[in-house]
Amino acid sequence: MADGLPQLDPVIGPPIPFVFKSLKAGCYLVNYKPLNNPLKAFDGTIRVEGHTNGKTASGDLYNRPVRIIPRPFPQPPIIGLGSAPNPAQGIPILPRNQYTYYIRITSILEFATALNSFNLGYELYKYTAPNTWVKEGSFTAKMVWMTAPPGYPSPKNYLEGDVKNTAGNIVGRLKMGWISNYLRKAIVEIDTVSGSEAPLNNAAGVDWTTVFNEVGWDVHTYCSSTNVSQASGNSWSDAEMHTAMLAKRDAANLDNEWRYHILSVKNLDSTPRGIMYDNGGTDSNNIPREGIGIASHWTIPNTAEWGLVAGQRSGASAKTFFRTAVHEIGHAMGLLHNTVNNGFMNTTDVIAASATPPANPFPNNVIFSYADDDKRRLRHYPDIHVRPGGTAFGAASMSNPLISPLDESFNLDGIQFTVTPLLETIPLGAPVRVHIELKNGMDQDMLLPSNLTLKGGNIKGTVVGSNGQVRTFSPIIICMDDEQLDILKVGKSIQSDLTLLRGKEGALFPNAGMYTIQVILHWDVDGFPVEIKSSATVMVTPVVDEAHAIAAMKTLSTPDLLLTLAFGGDHLKDGVEALHVALKNKTLRPHFSYSESKRIAKPYFKRKADLKKAAEMITTDTVMSKTEVSKAKILFKDLEAPAKKSVNSILDAK
Repeated sequence: MADGLPQLDPVIGPPIPFVFKSLKAGCYLVNYKPLNNPLKAFDGTIRVEGHTNGKTASGDLYNRPVRIIPRPFPQPPIIGLGSAPNPAQGIPILPRNQYTYYIRITSILEFATALNSFNLGYELYKYTAPNTWVKEGSFTAKMVWMTAPPGYPSPKNYLEGDVKNTAGNIVGRLKMGWISNYLRKAIVEIDTVSGSEAPLNNAAGVDWTTVFNEVGWDVHTYCSSTNVSQASGNSWSDAEMHTAMLAKRDAANLDNEWRYHILSVKNLDSTPRGIMYDNGGTDSNNIPREGIGIASHWTIPNTAEWGLVAGQRSGASAKTFFRTAVHEIGHAMGLLHNTVNNGFMNTTDVIAASATPPANPFPNNVIFSYADDDKRRLRHYPDIHVRPGGTAFGAASMSNPLISPLDESFNLDGIQFTVTPLLETIPLGAPVRVHIELKNGMDQDMLLPSNLTLKGGNIKGTVVGSNGQVRTFSPIIICMDDEQLDILKVGKSIQSDLTLLRGKEGALFPNAGMYTIQVILHWDVDGFPVEIKSSATVMVTPVVDEAHAIAAMKTLSTPDLLLTLAFGGDHLKDGVEALHVALKNKTLRPHFSYSESKRIAKPYFKRKADLKKAAEMITTDTVMSKTEVSKAKILFKDLEAPAKKSVNSILDAK
């Protein structure tokens, strides 16, 4: 006892436990509010991928529109920000024209912390259509866990923090709240003609859900129309595919949903197995990468390399048919061919050739998964690269904006690539035709691109005017499941021709003057990008009279004219009208008459082919490349003898 008080044992309670917090993997709804700007806010998502090495994350920001509510005069209108996305509705789909920033996250909480916060580091890349990215700066934010506002499905997984620039100044406030286990969401709609299968699964436990669960996408797939009317013949032209896609697809607003469309038909004109339409944002509905077509009645070659499915109809082989559909949808999501393994983005031919029967015959050697680098692209590409209606096919890159430091490229010395214009002077408003040649000048046989057309995936380019303005062109239609690479023997070459008129930025040759055309051939070798270039110069001459000026204005200002030249058909009314305007002008007619001949020589739904009229369009003045001459001879092979002899004599002289 001391000081009259009893001596008591000290009271020792249980130890206070550490509460470790971690960043839950999945999709976070994000809001960023810049400082001192009440009418500016950005909404979007941050995608957090969890793996054994920690976390990988990326995100996108869309500008939140300003609302203006008018009031009776003389009261001023009410001006304020629109509503933020509702977290209770899950992953938001925001308007394409509001896309503003890609968030490249450079540091994040990898595992767990005993603190109530962590430091987030990121870079902002500002996007300008069609595909320009500018790094706006590097930023940090101390993200603090706090209770989420109403509507969030996981109240404990919500954070806020002040954003600082590299100078340490606060520039805004960042909020992020978890909303989904998935990173992205989309819809795949499937339409079929009668007698064609819908590619729903591989008959071995893999379907659309399992494929996209692996990459963190919530993909809802369903069959819509099952009785799409058959086209004019036994197979579908590109124009007929495009028309059917627009006519039969369920109503869609790609600013509210990511909808990809599959049309399963019996046969395709352009390719045996599958095609992805890539209209570069210049077609009538202005939506690139929205639809694909696959052929159910292609007969698989009855040769040893095709293994267990040799001689079968493609639609009857669930493994190969489903693989083709997922391959094409991968292209619609911005993916290129990938030869690192036998996964979805390799081609059917290459996978079949790599089989090792009897132990592992085709299609048992198919890997029903995307390659690891393609998984990374699907998870962390900017929205605008993967969503339908975003950037054109071929624009996506892991370095524009930067999402990975691993991209490399190299050149192959000894491969000769040349570009030669068919005509050195072209009247304003006419397409420019160029001849390209790829020659193996090395001392060994080389595996090189075999498709040098704008219907393959290996050709793109630029056109630079005398004022320095750069315009780009890329494939309009991608026959993407054809084998693109083939052995080119030493000293041998392959040749092709391109017809250039429009690109993503509009008319490629909009004014009289000198233009430099650079054609770029690109492919990959063992996963590394290879690119070779060649250039040529042409002179576009001024208008010769008022009639020429009017016709040139029509051809230069009609986006659908390019697709009419490529697709043919009657469905693009503005394109057909512009073509007919050009044909009525004596200056432009020689440059467009083959395109009209080709269009009317092919049937289009109820319109029958008119070979006689098509042949009459070909005269000694008609401007045609070597490729076009060869195709014309095939078109007219069933023409009656006198007319056939007449047109062939003209073609032989070209």
